[in-house]
Amino acid sequence: MPDAEYPFILTTGRQLEHWHTGAMTRRASTLDALEPGPVAGLSRGTIAGLGIKAGDPVRVSTRRGTVELDARQDDSVPDGVVFIPFAFVEAAANLLTNPALDPFGKIPEFKYCAAKVEKVDEATRVAAE
Repeated sequence: MPDAEYPFILTTGRQLEHWHTGAMTRRASTLDALEPGPVAGLSRGTIAGLGIKAGDPVRVSTRRGTVELDARQDDSVPDGVVFIPFAFVEAAANLLTNPALDPFGKIPEFKYCAAKVEKVDEATRVAAE
């Protein structure tokens, strides 16, 4: 659950152009040209609250890991939620999510977890690389 350290909700899913792990769709040059890289879908309000603009790099962290990717304004995403498609190995969203299993179906809970979203400045990005 979200808390003071991880106040956002991270959810993952498919994109129209890429589905599942992207193993096939990432090889389709037309589809990959439409969506060439991972993005963090954020609401207009969240983008404003972070002091960034669409296209700026953000760092999404959970209790299990961190990825850096570009912010995309998505008005279908509610304030306080970040959406990351899971078809991009370079920003492996499912490594951030909760691997807890449903007690009956034994399906991992990859769709919901607490997260932190931060603006990435160039000094921080260069130092991390």
